[in-house]
Amino acid sequence: MSPLAQLPVPRAALGEAPCWNPAEGALYWTDIPAHQVHRLAADGTHTAWDTGQPVGAIAPRAGGGLALAAKDGFWALDPAGSQLTLLARVEADVPGNRMNDGACDRAGRFFAGTMAEDESPGAGALYRLGPDHAVTRVLGGVGISNGIGWSLDESRMYYVDSLTHRVDVFDYDPASGAIGNRRVFAAAGGGAVVPDGLAVDADGCVWVALWGGGALVRYRPDGRLAQTLQIPAAHVTSCAFGGTDLATLYITTAAGPGAGGGALFSGRPGATGLPANPFRG
Repeated sequence: MSPLAQLPVPRAALGEAPCWNPAEGALYWTDIPAHQVHRLAADGTHTAWDTGQPVGAIAPRAGGGLALAAKDGFWALDPAGSQLTLLARVEADVPGNRMNDGACDRAGRFFAGTMAEDESPGAGALYRLGPDHAVTRVLGGVGISNGIGWSLDESRMYYVDSLTHRVDVFDYDPASGAIGNRRVFAAAGGGAVVPDGLAVDADGCVWVALWGGGALVRYRPDGRLAQTLQIPAAHVTSCAFGGTDLATLYITTAAGPGAGGGALFSGRPGATGLPANPFRG
């Protein structure tokens, strides 16, 4: 692992959802309570957009721009014109909830979940947005819906409900987007240390951010712990591989204990990532 670099961008109150857009050669991420989406270009140029609402997840769109999981649903953002367009409402009748983390499968379906602002257990759910903009509730009784990813053959979907202190795995049907046979993939954290966002690398290993734990942990495809990467911030929120060779790991954090609270970090861990799947709606 190369030494971590703190990147020269504004610190976030709650940095989240890093996403490398290979079409642009740029990293996107969000500062949830600040209602901002950030972009860091390869030349170091930083740009930010005020979305007017919290954004919990970001995915590139196949036709250009971004798809967002925001306060009350899925939205499209055209960065060139700073224009937000509603794709589909989610839990508009539950004002105490907001959308959180998410990701797209290879077919371009956008999975993202919800959570209560007060983190009430069981108040959230996991949803699937299809390319036709139809929304399907695929899982209920969720505490804090967080990291989502897939095995290399897309036969399994990894999922974090932070309040369970574990990463779960489902059988996944790539033809329909259906999930089933939920079971524990790996225990993660304990007490005030909870799993947050995740990323799957080209070896099929699963990298998980530990909120309150100041670390990223890497699990082998069989769930065994392979590596722990210490981060100089207690609240590590998520990670994503990027760069032209997908060998740079970008790490978001939130304000709090540690010299790097709220900072964006990058490093080269010796693993290679996978390109982010775009939303195809």
